[in-house]
Amino acid sequence: MMDDGYWLGYKISWVLIFIGSWIYCIASYGFLLGVGLGWLPSLIVASIGAFLWQIALGILFLGIVLLFSQ
Repeated sequence: MMDDGYWLGYKISWVLIFIGSWIYCIASYGFLLGVGLGWLPSLIVASIGAFLWQIALGILFLGIVLLFSQ
């Protein structure tokens, strides 16, 4: 039951990272290579990066706190 929140965050961040990196591949390597082959590195990056979503969320929260505490 307690792990449900982690896996929900994992799935949401996986989708966001995958779409973002696929768009980056399309912009960097052109339409044919980006769409045709860009899904593979996007899949790898999203799978690795989604495990770190709690760290990224903590850094974002810390940055917001430091920004508004001045």
